[in-house]
Amino acid sequence: MKQMLTGNTAAAWGARLADVDYIPAFPITPQTEIIETLAQWAAAGEIPARFVTLDSEHSMLTAGGAAAAAGARVFTATSSQGLLYGFELLYTVAGWRVPFVLVNVSRGLASPITLEPDHNDVLAARDSGCLQIHAETCQEVFDSILMAYRIAEDPRVLLPVIVNLDGFSLSFTREPVELPAVAAASIYLGEYAPGHAWIRGERPMAQGVAVLGGAVYSYFRYQMQLAAENALTVHEEAAAAFETMFGRRYGLVDGYRLDDAELVLVMSNSFATKGRAAVDLARSEGVRLGLLRLRLLRPFPREAIRRALAGRRAVAVIDQNLSIGLGGITVGEVAHALYAERDRPPLLSYVGGLGGKEISDQEFRRIVSDLMLAAATGETPPPRLLFTAAEARQMQTLLSIAGKEGAG
Repeated sequence: MKQMLTGNTAAAWGARLADVDYIPAFPITPQTEIIETLAQWAAAGEIPARFVTLDSEHSMLTAGGAAAAAGARVFTATSSQGLLYGFELLYTVAGWRVPFVLVNVSRGLASPITLEPDHNDVLAARDSGCLQIHAETCQEVFDSILMAYRIAEDPRVLLPVIVNLDGFSLSFTREPVELPAVAAASIYLGEYAPGHAWIRGERPMAQGVAVLGGAVYSYFRYQMQLAAENALTVHEEAAAAFETMFGRRYGLVDGYRLDDAELVLVMSNSFATKGRAAVDLARSEGVRLGLLRLRLLRPFPREAIRRALAGRRAVAVIDQNLSIGLGGITVGEVAHALYAERDRPPLLSYVGGLGGKEISDQEFRRIVSDLMLAAATGETPPPRLLFTAAEARQMQTLLSIAGKEGAG
């Protein structure tokens, strides 16, 4: 069944067809449509899940982790400041080794306050132990939630999974989404066997709530690391099964016109669609440009990235985030994946799309021009913030107005 759905509604349908048991919730723009939709379904008796509104994201994640530990299939969602408000619990529930799915609708962080997207919120959680899947389209939002439950609940993993989608540019964008029958989704996920890494049957598994001594602490943290590494294999198995059942294939990374590409853009999330358009434009002008989209951010698929970028003449990473005092976040992780390559390509770094700022054709052209120069000379420009002359003039106008008002 195909429907026109927003990214938020696609996320709600993902939870519905996963047949979740418990939905702890707290509203925040631009995520609220997800929990409003689920609340309406629960109130109408269309889903059997227990829907509970909590007093904060901190309480929401506490309740979600506790319910998952008790054997419930849990779904919840948040965004931006809400993710940060519950941040302590991300580390806690991951350490509990409880499988549930959290959707994050990315929104730029204060201050200043904005309602539009970038990825500093979700990337701040990359070291928490929660796995991360980043979606480009509304269809991928839905599909990723089903896959996320299969990955999270696998006994080789047993970690929470964050499914990320961009606020406004995807959360409120309607796209055609193919929804499977309830029975098909149920077959794909299989029978849910409640349990977690604390105790499985009579056999105790790796877990600790309070420990004394660094050796014991290190043991449990390393168990989480091994579980996250296992998720690479489990993801591939889940993706193969998903393709067999539903006909759509998702890799650890996603390539676009990469087969003969000499130059490559690296992006993630919904703005990668803009990158695809830039690739098509460059191709029409005779430039062999391709795109690599980062889909799985945790665990980081370094081998898949290394294979995809091997032999390219130059690579540009466009980060929709900014680590203050450093620059883009994912460019360093891509560099780590390529570090051992004897003939690694020049790696260029750009920060763009902060707070939902448009990445224009002009800016993509500049990136392609820089890539061509780097490929020819081996030299790379310093990291750049994408900002057009027109935007600079607009900013000067606003500053001028503010200055006059302040003087008056």
